[in-house]
Amino acid sequence: MAVLAAIAVLAVLIVVHELGHFMAARLQGIYANRFSVGFGPILWKYQGSQTEYAVRALPLGGFVGFPDEDPDSDIPLDDPNLLSNRPILDRAIVISAGVIANLIFAYFLLVVQSGIVGIPDFVEKPGVLISSVAPQSSLVAENAGIKADDVILSVNSQDLPLGQDGLIYLQQKIQNSPNKSLSLKVQREETILDINLTPGLAPDGKGIIGVALQLNGEIIRKPAGNLMATLNSAAQEYQRITVLIVQGFGKLISNFQETANQVSGPIAIIDIGSKIASSDPFSLFQFAALISINLAIINILPLPALDGGQLAFLLIEGISGKPLPTVIQQNIMQTGLFLLLGLGIFLILRDTVNLLPASW
Repeated sequence: MAVLAAIAVLAVLIVVHELGHFMAARLQGIYANRFSVGFGPILWKYQGSQTEYAVRALPLGGFVGFPDEDPDSDIPLDDPNLLSNRPILDRAIVISAGVIANLIFAYFLLVVQSGIVGIPDFVEKPGVLISSVAPQSSLVAENAGIKADDVILSVNSQDLPLGQDGLIYLQQKIQNSPNKSLSLKVQREETILDINLTPGLAPDGKGIIGVALQLNGEIIRKPAGNLMATLNSAAQEYQRITVLIVQGFGKLISNFQETANQVSGPIAIIDIGSKIASSDPFSLFQFAALISINLAIINILPLPALDGGQLAFLLIEGISGKPLPTVIQQNIMQTGLFLLLGLGIFLILRDTVNLLPASW
């Protein structure tokens, strides 16, 4: 059920994006003859009076098709309701409507969460949590008796500061102490333990003990008390998520070699969503909002096969007074679509392999 919930979240966000394009066209009287979720072979379709609705095999997005692109269409090429015959502003509205729909829907999700469930707030507790023990990187912690979910309270009789400062302090203390004994005060449930260990020497010359560390604390939720508080809380969370996403894209561009392997495809997104659905279903609202904003930002990038690429064509047309030749536009878009599908398939395969048991 958790996996189905995660798949449903991704599918809904794709539908919202494509509905933005579709409704923007329909409300302006522009013909739209195809509405598809996914790419590739058709798994299911329904033929409406004007539009074919379809679900396709590759869950890498979706598209709205227009008769302008259909060689079998019997609509005259000079029909004013064809997208290509509309003014630049009308076409720009249709192209950008998917991004706008995702951004609006993300805020709506956060309003629902803020008003009904409450925006999660992390309350810091003393110490740093051992989220997992990683003997494959070093046996020091395992041999010393440290276990997952232990909380390190102090190092060499020095209490750790609260929050991120404590996490950074502990990391630096370990990294700066290869082959030097450290005395730890560790909390395991209700028991306080004194553990001595000596960090090993990692290949980079830093100390290592073989654990994953994270902030210690708990997530609490408190629904907003009234409508204005709900809208304000949702707006603050919306801003926070958007800033984090933009910063993430900035790091991806500036440190591509180091961060490229962190890019997730649909399989990894579904895996993350299913884990959230299993452990904290109410956080799916926030997760969906994050993915929705991500989709909007990715789609507005001026790259072929994305909405931003089509807007770039319109910008060129507006500046030069005439569109790029159709053949050039088609070649650019087809190349972009091929690369996008190739990247999507690569991410699906990579994420699937990463999810397989290590012994497979």
